[in-house]
Amino acid sequence: MMEMTMENKSSVSEFILMGLTDQPELKLPLFVLFLMNYVATVMGNLSLMSLISLNANLHTPMYFFIFNLSFIDFCYSMVFTPKMLMSFVLEKNTISFRGCMTQLFFFCVFINAESYVLTAMAYDRYVAIGQPLMYQVVMSPKVCCLLIFGSYLMGFISAMTHTGCMVRLTFCDSNIINHYMCDIFPLLQLSCSSTYLNELMSYVAVGTAIILCCLIILVSYAMILFNIIHISSGKGWSKALGTCGSHIITVSLFYGSGLLAYVNPSSAETVGQSKFFSVFYTLLVPMLNPLIYSLRNKDVKLAMKKSWKRITS
Repeated sequence: MMEMTMENKSSVSEFILMGLTDQPELKLPLFVLFLMNYVATVMGNLSLMSLISLNANLHTPMYFFIFNLSFIDFCYSMVFTPKMLMSFVLEKNTISFRGCMTQLFFFCVFINAESYVLTAMAYDRYVAIGQPLMYQVVMSPKVCCLLIFGSYLMGFISAMTHTGCMVRLTFCDSNIINHYMCDIFPLLQLSCSSTYLNELMSYVAVGTAIILCCLIILVSYAMILFNIIHISSGKGWSKALGTCGSHIITVSLFYGSGLLAYVNPSSAETVGQSKFFSVFYTLLVPMLNPLIYSLRNKDVKLAMKKSWKRITS
């Protein structure tokens, strides 16, 4: 009903996604590049999820979180990448109002869920290093499932909030979105009604989530560092740092590029910059995560060898 009401109030029934570039000579090379990226993202995350599912030695809390991280990356790359690829081959890449709101909703679900899963993974690493004897008790299957459920729930609540505020707006002038997806701030720039409440809600919701997640991650790693300092053996140091290295890289890429994409987002001069950094956290990070957790992880490498032997034998 909300969507129908919105469509009746607005003269805009569809939007045009401009994509990454309007230069014709760049469209074919970019199409090939991002198609390869999409295939690598889908295959990489599906492979990692299959590997974790089929190998009993990977049925631990850490790999349970990695499985969900791969699932989220797989899903949210599918939300917008196909439409982005179409912008390189179609003269006018359109998306209906309802389709745009749906894309915005699922993008918010998965991007927020990923931030909370990464936060849960930081807590998991703290327990593994700081309380190794209590690890199986503290990180029980029930606790792990609750943390993952909470991550998806927070993503759903955030998506409902952002999308609910967006459908209240009236769009009656331009329908050209200067982006490759239906993101919050590019849509707000097109509204002919007041966007103050939307902007306030976005800053409060996103700011609160970022501060909360970053605070938990920083405290977790401060406690991890405190425990590492008290580890006397070099082997213990190496093992502790090895379990955290992949997560630190993932968090740095995700939050670093995400924050840069939304610095001063309402300024026209930063639109190109915002799209550039959006590519990192929406396209490159989902592709790199399976590689980061595969190449830097001995357990995953061992599981890959075992799986390969089973397939070829």
